[in-house]
Amino acid sequence: MAILLVEDDKTIAAGLEYSLQQDQFTTILCYDAESAKHVLANELHHIQLCLFDLSLPDGSGYELCQLVKEQSDIPVIFLTAMDEEVNVVMGLDMGADDYITKPFRVRELLSRIKSVLRRYQKQVPQARSVIELGDVRIHTLEGKVYKRGTEVLLTALEYRLLMIFANHIGHVLSRQQLLEQIWDVAGDFVNDNTLTVYIKRLREKLEDDPQQPHLIKTVRGLGYKVGE
Repeated sequence: MAILLVEDDKTIAAGLEYSLQQDQFTTILCYDAESAKHVLANELHHIQLCLFDLSLPDGSGYELCQLVKEQSDIPVIFLTAMDEEVNVVMGLDMGADDYITKPFRVRELLSRIKSVLRRYQKQVPQARSVIELGDVRIHTLEGKVYKRGTEVLLTALEYRLLMIFANHIGHVLSRQQLLEQIWDVAGDFVNDNTLTVYIKRLREKLEDDPQQPHLIKTVRGLGYKVGE
């Protein structure tokens, strides 16, 4: 599991990355919103916590926070300059878990990170690591999927699609909603025909009878649903 650090100041980023790694955290470092979006599209299931600078050269921490919270329930901490602090309320309303103002002491930041992680672990000690969908179990810490105890090998995009369903159990998801959340490994949006192919592949790998699916159900005229 890793911490996603998005900070455009390379000096600050290097110092933070070093400190996090010294404290036994794995880090994924991005300097702009575009590269962060690519990581979130393909590696969200490996991320334990996000550290987002509010001001980025091609976007903001707000939009990244919103993207994370729409897809998962991992904690987000904002890094903000003193004159941006008054705007942090908007980020907290989006679901961000904490913020720290620059300049800050690294030990304080590490303490905040550990506090937020402890809070999440107490809230959901098991559900975050294993998600059960009928006889399919998703081990999110390992990024592996099992059906009746046998591992099912999924591509990165198939796993990403399955996790979208797993994070929205009981919700009807339209094709447009799925298309907006899925990127292929090259960072391009998947088109409607490709989505159909990946739904079909997931059913072939996970359903007892792909022609009469019970896991990924089609809701006619609306989209797809997993769970009740």
